Parts: sequence; structure tokens; C-alpha cells
Amino acid sequence: MSNGRTSYVCLACRISYKQLYDRARQRTCPRCAGPMLHAGSAFAAPRRQDRAAWRTLTVLLNAGVGFHKSCCGGPGYRPRTPREVRERMAYARRSGTPVAEALVRCDPPWQGPAGRSAGRTRPRGPGLSGA
Repeated sequence: MSNGRTSYVCLACRISYKQLYDRARQRTCPRCAGPMLHAGSAFAAPRRQDRAAWRTLTVLLNAGVGFHKSCCGGPGYRPRTPREVRERMAYARRSGTPVAEALVRCDPPWQGPAGRSAGRTRPRGPGLSGA
């Protein structure tokens, strides 16, 4: 039986704590006394020095995307870099898809099957054939 502990994150201090889950109680950061966001029980915090990862995490949590366990294991796909976030945000604006839905999409329609952007090809050097 699980003990009901889940992660709460302070984005300003770039720290997270595992605490008992209580929907009615607002958590405050012990360092800055600011509000902490509920991240979920499957959350793994990046290193404090990894600013890009924390920027990505800020966008995800503010969009309402959590890190909750599903019936099959983990929380599913989450973008890890600011570039992945920018691509998904641009897709959400173009297509009218909700931001939270676009952020957790593993295989966006603008990418080909190998994960490369559709329509873009890798430049070939001299002497390399395209076949």
C-alpha cells in the first residue's frame, strides 16, 4: 500500500519536496514562503543548476501538466528541452489544440517517423550520395 506522498515544487527556489497529498491544503515553500505547485507522484526534479530544465518545467506546471502515475507505469511523455516546448507551443497556436494537450504529445504531426522535422532534410556533404 502506498503512503500517499507526492511532489510539491517551488519554481522560484527550484526545489521540490515529497509530502502527503491533501487537496484542501495549500503548501508553502520553507525557503521563500511562496506557494508550491503540486507536481505529482511520478515527478523527478532536475538539478538546481539546470536552468533550461526548470524553464521547461515551469511551462509544463503552469499549463496544468502534471507528473502522475498511470495504470501502465509513469506519467507518459513530457518535453525535456525548451526547444521541444517551443515546437509544441507553436503547434498549439497554429492548430488550435489546447496547450496542455500539445505539450504531452509524443509524436507531433510536424515531425516525420524518425523524429526529424517534416520537410527538412539533412544536408549532405561533397561526395555523399542521396541514395
